[in-house]
Amino acid sequence: MKVYFITIFFKQIRYQLILIVLIFLNLCLTSSIYSQESNEYSLKTVVIDAGHGGKDPGTSGRKAKEKDVTLAIALKLGTYIEENIPEVKVIYTRTTDIFVPLNERAEVANKNKADLFISIHVDGWHNPKTYGTSTYVMGLHKTEENLELAKKENSVILLEEDYTSKYEGFDPNSAESYIIFSFLQNTFLEQSLNYAAFVENEFETKAVRKSRGVKQAGFLVLWKTTMPSVLIETGFLTNQREERYLLTKEGQEYIASAIYRAFKSYKATIEENSKFITKIEPKSSIEDTNEVFFKIQIASSSNAISISSDYFKGIENIEEFKFSESYKYTVGSSSSFEKIVEFKKLITDKFPDAFIIAINKNNQLIPLNEALNMIKK
Repeated sequence: MKVYFITIFFKQIRYQLILIVLIFLNLCLTSSIYSQESNEYSLKTVVIDAGHGGKDPGTSGRKAKEKDVTLAIALKLGTYIEENIPEVKVIYTRTTDIFVPLNERAEVANKNKADLFISIHVDGWHNPKTYGTSTYVMGLHKTEENLELAKKENSVILLEEDYTSKYEGFDPNSAESYIIFSFLQNTFLEQSLNYAAFVENEFETKAVRKSRGVKQAGFLVLWKTTMPSVLIETGFLTNQREERYLLTKEGQEYIASAIYRAFKSYKATIEENSKFITKIEPKSSIEDTNEVFFKIQIASSSNAISISSDYFKGIENIEEFKFSESYKYTVGSSSSFEKIVEFKKLITDKFPDAFIIAINKNNQLIPLNEALNMIKK
């Protein structure tokens, strides 16, 4: 009888040990899955910048001041995101009628490691018949009108103390100062252009506004941001009809909701691209070949960027390729797709929007699916 109970006792201990081991393995598996999922990029933080404020009224119409309209739209936009996409952290450069220097607006985004910077403005022009929306990314102006707008928006630094040292001697009223933007292109130009395109499409198709398109100009507020950034001109206060629209609660809600829908589409697009890259299963049948090389694109620009630029955040062995009218900057190179997938994970923290491209032996850009088919053969 004593032997029987001892046997039962050890059986119970064995079952408990097995149960503990199973629980431990389950926790390890769960942790592993969570770790894998955490490698996927997700847009976590957006900074919304209401242009002007305080002693800087911005453009004025007959009744409206730019600083008031931009703040109203910015707060509505932030509310839409907070209520509908609660996992995204919304940060404002201002929530009241205060003056915020341009460099501090960029610092808010940089310090909080924002994934997107949205600066909201309202336009003005000497021709009162001019109307419509425009979305700008940082770059060299291509028209006189874009230069004049950049001068107007940048002139706010004249209200700041010691602006010559803060902005490295930049003179907002000197056309020569803007030559700097031909050398200091936004590293996140392609991503910025993508979001800008979403915004203008929403304005035109859903908000039923006249879209004046996506443009480039040298805006100081976008200059030192280290993430995709846009400046949105939501209309013209110098056009009476548009001023009346922008003063209404309904008009502000239409504008804010259009920017919100563009944000939602942009977020879904970049996260889906990230999921495809990190979740694709490497194929063991892939053989080494010199017919195609996979590289990780981290930046794109209409103008050349020095490969020693601080924009590349200390990453070495940057390669430059020119395709059509744009320069593309890549890091890493492998004829093995699974190796480049693993390498991409190492630079995700610095360049979350980076993605894999394929180049053939003649240095020609080819579709990724075509490249994958080539290496299967």
